[in-house]
Amino acid sequence: MADMTDELNPDWPQPAALDPAVVRRAWRVTEPLHAMIYFVPEAHERYAALGLAEPAGYFASRAAALGPVGPAPVAATFFNFNPALVARVLPAAWERATPAAVLAARLAAADAALTRALGDLVHGPEMAEAAGLARRAAESAGAYPEGRPLFAAHAALPWPEQPHLVLWQAQTLLREFRGDGHVAALVLAGLTGLEALVLHAASGEASVRFLRRTRGWSGEQWADAVERLRGRGLVEGDEPTLTAGGRAQRAWLEAATDRLATPAYAVLGAEGCARLAELTRPMSRAVVDAGLLNLDNAAPRPR
Repeated sequence: MADMTDELNPDWPQPAALDPAVVRRAWRVTEPLHAMIYFVPEAHERYAALGLAEPAGYFASRAAALGPVGPAPVAATFFNFNPALVARVLPAAWERATPAAVLAARLAAADAALTRALGDLVHGPEMAEAAGLARRAAESAGAYPEGRPLFAAHAALPWPEQPHLVLWQAQTLLREFRGDGHVAALVLAGLTGLEALVLHAASGEASVRFLRRTRGWSGEQWADAVERLRGRGLVEGDEPTLTAGGRAQRAWLEAATDRLATPAYAVLGAEGCARLAELTRPMSRAVVDAGLLNLDNAAPRPR
């Protein structure tokens, strides 16, 4: 959209005097410690034990904080999944397992997977310090729940006791806080969830195959979205890539998302954000090296 700049509006009061790039670094470095829960066999196995084979395990586990909701709120808040895929598993999943049981299984999976990957780091002083910093940021984000339903639901959950699980839960909250803000930016840009995926693929940062497989969109639906974006001048070519306008749109979306995530980290300041990234970098590297982010294990897996 031509009138969008890197600022939401330079005349609006700013929520925090903190460089969004500093916030983005703290989030990106720490994110693998949360994101692994969508890939690890420990999670799939525990959901399956409750009778929730994928993709039911993914949708139920991430939505459980909302209670036994149906497919419409989940499709709306998750944003880029085919609603028909969500409707295949919700609300039927709640006939097999309660939200409380699913949340317990998710936390147990996080415990097992992080312990497997991190070894002695789980019990070290660096873990305790990182957990304390991340929790401060996550709890401070509770002052900004408006328009952030997934964050607000997860923020109401009780905190675990072990530091590595505190860190995992804090990063989960920070991820949903950022994600809710990202959805707001996408809506403001006039993009549907599917169109946002097409732009993401056209940027070269993710494959069409992976995004279609995990989000449940057909080839025809994907092609229709490509044509809509082509008509808006955002993609070009037989194998769509971003136009100059598409690159500008993506840059605005990322900048807006960074800005909307910044209030959560204001309590830490630049020094605290840098320290969080310093502490979690070796932990996240261990998670990656242990294969906990193997895309072949991504959930959901539409059949």
